Amino acid sequence: MWTCPLCGQQFVNNNQVHSCNDKTLADYLTGKTAHTISLFLHVVQKFQEVGKVTVHPTKSMIAFAAKTRIAYITRLGRDFVDITFPFNKAYTDNLCFHKIAQVPGTYQYNHHFRMLHQDDINEEVLHFMKLAYQGGL
Repeated sequence: MWTCPLCGQQFVNNNQVHSCNDKTLADYLTGKTAHTISLFLHVVQKFQEVGKVTVHPTKSMIAFAAKTRIAYITRLGRDFVDITFPFNKAYTDNLCFHKIAQVPGTYQYNHHFRMLHQDDINEEVLHFMKLAYQGGL
């Protein structure tokens, strides 16, 4: 593991390119509704229940990482949170993802989930959170 001497983030690859201290969580949460902030905190709590996960604000999104990055909050809306799970195959037999798309030129499939209520993180979503966590170890 390589640790950035400026921001303290850990990466599998040495000298990993990243947005070092460009954004903070406050940058993303400022001006958001209480509902959206509660959804964000709930996602963080659920990931922490799955395993040791760190939260990294990046230039354009908020990343969750185990040993590697396992999921991304791509949008904090007025009353929702959009989360993307990158997997190495498409999991099409589900009720939680509204879009699954292969990243061009890769074997990565991004699975898009929109959370409107805390109870949207049900057993099915927890299953995929655990799957993402295991893939990031």
